[in-house]
Amino acid sequence: MSKISVFFYFIFLPLALFMSSCASNHQVTDHKLAQSILSDKSFQKVDSMARGVIKEGFNAGSGYSQIWARDMNTFIETALEETSKEEVRGAILLFFALQQKNNEMVDGYVLKKDFTWNDDTPYYSDAAPNHVGFKNTVETDQETSLIQLVGKYVKKTGDTSILTEKVADISVLNRMELMIDYLLNNKYNKKYGLLNGAMTADWGDVQPNDDFGCDWNKLSNEAIDVYDNAMLIIALNYLQEMTADKGQIEKWKELQKSVRLNVRKYLWDEKREKFIPHIYPDKSPIPAGFDENNIHYHGGTAVAIEAGLLSKDEIKTVNKQMVENVKLSGMPSIGLTIYPTYPKGFFRGGMSAPYYYQNGGDWTWFGGRMIQQLIANGFVKEAYEEVQPMIDLVIKNKGFYEWYGKGGTPSGSGKFKGSAGVLSKSIAQFKDWAKEQNK
Repeated sequence: MSKISVFFYFIFLPLALFMSSCASNHQVTDHKLAQSILSDKSFQKVDSMARGVIKEGFNAGSGYSQIWARDMNTFIETALEETSKEEVRGAILLFFALQQKNNEMVDGYVLKKDFTWNDDTPYYSDAAPNHVGFKNTVETDQETSLIQLVGKYVKKTGDTSILTEKVADISVLNRMELMIDYLLNNKYNKKYGLLNGAMTADWGDVQPNDDFGCDWNKLSNEAIDVYDNAMLIIALNYLQEMTADKGQIEKWKELQKSVRLNVRKYLWDEKREKFIPHIYPDKSPIPAGFDENNIHYHGGTAVAIEAGLLSKDEIKTVNKQMVENVKLSGMPSIGLTIYPTYPKGFFRGGMSAPYYYQNGGDWTWFGGRMIQQLIANGFVKEAYEEVQPMIDLVIKNKGFYEWYGKGGTPSGSGKFKGSAGVLSKSIAQFKDWAKEQNK
């Protein structure tokens, strides 16, 4: 045997055997995990419960008469399996009937008879004479949520005819293009090359400066965050899929590239390996002595992963941060909105208290989206472990609550369809992965 052969035999052969053994062990582990997922009766129970809730209609949940684009965007896949395509299509088209003359999109709508809450800025349209629209203008995700909703509808049903459907003489596809124009003309900070909104907590739609908190006004603080811009990147993905116009595709690609680069440049903190909460182009509302950059924005981070803004190593890191934040906070799950919270009294009303509503409440609606992204990026074991508290809360409380406070106290709507939708979709992803392992 030559010296080279001896070297290979004693060095490389054991290494190859070790690597082969590791791969084999990994396959066994995946197979066991797949079996656990496929035999998980709690998954079967929660999925059945979720489908029952979503069958009841497209409103956001019990206690809500309104149909919201941002909510429906997160349960449309399950809705299309439990209700007719025609019903879903009709609900989507009504949004476009309420698009305003400046091309902006409403948050949602209700029948006029159900417009009973105190909102001094209703939205009307001749194309939807029986309905009233509403919009929480401190947020900037209405247009991008609806584009994603349409994209998911088309992908799930194959019904591309909705794109050429004309609403008040303008096609749905053209109306979506006009919505992007609205964002660039009205919600785009040219200095940073990113969408803006008012300062809120992460993905939330309540600002700290007034009692109502949902409308942009003279008390608002312009702010740029990762959530709004990640939502835009995802919407631009769908627009590229939905049009055959090469010029438009190139336009969306260039905008997407620019937003992606600027998010990484201005919002990603390389040292802390997390997104900073906000850029304030003008005045910051943050009180002296409080470092907002210590706060982790869980919801915006989950959506950023969906937008492809983080590498696999970065996903692993931010997920570990979320798990650690849950331990430190004492909250139930990675649905924890933010950690640490804003100081007591910073927001008005109930949200002035830490771990209440969007100021650190635990929202399955967004935690479930992080679960989806963990599965999609190969962290299935972590996803299975981290979804368990969410599943347990549904079974324990016999419903899909909007959010949870300290000690897992259920709060808000008891049949929140966003929570039902993200868990149902997560369970479907788990099962699809598990079935692949058994082939």
